[in-house]
Amino acid sequence: MAHPQMYDDSDPLLARVRAIALALPDAAEKVGHGRPTFFTTKVFCYFGGSQKPPAGGEHVHHDAAVLVLPDAGERPALLEDERFFHPAYLGPAGWVGFDLPALDAPADAWAEVAELVDASYRNTAGVRRVKRLDAS
Repeated sequence: MAHPQMYDDSDPLLARVRAIALALPDAAEKVGHGRPTFFTTKVFCYFGGSQKPPAGGEHVHHDAAVLVLPDAGERPALLEDERFFHPAYLGPAGWVGFDLPALDAPADAWAEVAELVDASYRNTAGVRRVKRLDAS
């Protein structure tokens, strides 16, 4: 059974995330579990996700967020920041969710998104692709 589409393709936040993710070597986009995912051979970024609640509660949806795989040593510090969350399903594998800044946020807020996506790409893309990224 296919998942329903859980995003608006004309969302301007998605457009910014797309621009960041698809600028990376060999990056492509597909829909997975109803949400845009960005990948090479492995997924390095999801647009939107959910947060697993304490026992017995409902999932909290974060439709304007990216899910990324940071360096393991950085993850605890990221999760101390209120903009980050432990995503359902992917959190146990080391992923974090980051609530996206508003479109009119300062450029450094979107630079942070780009850094998070870049780090996740580096953790999943393989040595050759990372070398190509560093060379560009």
